[in-house]
Amino acid sequence: MAAAAELSLLEKSLGLSKGNKYSAQGERQIPVLQTNNGPSLTGLTTIAAHLVKQANKEYLLGSTAEEKAIVQQWLEYRVTQIDGHASKNDIHTLLKDLNSYLEDKVYLTGYNFTLADILLYYGLHRFIVSIIVTGFFSVVFRMIFKTLS
Repeated sequence: MAAAAELSLLEKSLGLSKGNKYSAQGERQIPVLQTNNGPSLTGLTTIAAHLVKQANKEYLLGSTAEEKAIVQQWLEYRVTQIDGHASKNDIHTLLKDLNSYLEDKVYLTGYNFTLADILLYYGLHRFIVSIIVTGFFSVVFRMIFKTLS
């Protein structure tokens, strides 16, 4: 999912009225938001945090100093580890690591839903769909082959 689409979905889930215009910059298509009140904002997590503040839902950025740091950690993880990784092995490793991390947690920060959960979901969605679709077709093809044998 392109960053502009993710940011539009985030706007909607935060209850913000549409109207922000996003563009992309550079080879990696870094999202840019031109604000009405000043300079443009660049980067998925920067713009997402801005939208959260605009919606007066700052609790999504963390409640305590530790939780805020964990949210930032996972936002950085999203940009550095998930974005740009296309290899199946990378994604399987990331999903395994994430599964282990979440073993004793409900959300990334523990028990509170945050922006990190939202952006990690958006970032992983395309890979998970691909894995599910690939797995589904593998099963169907095996069933057809078995039936024809």
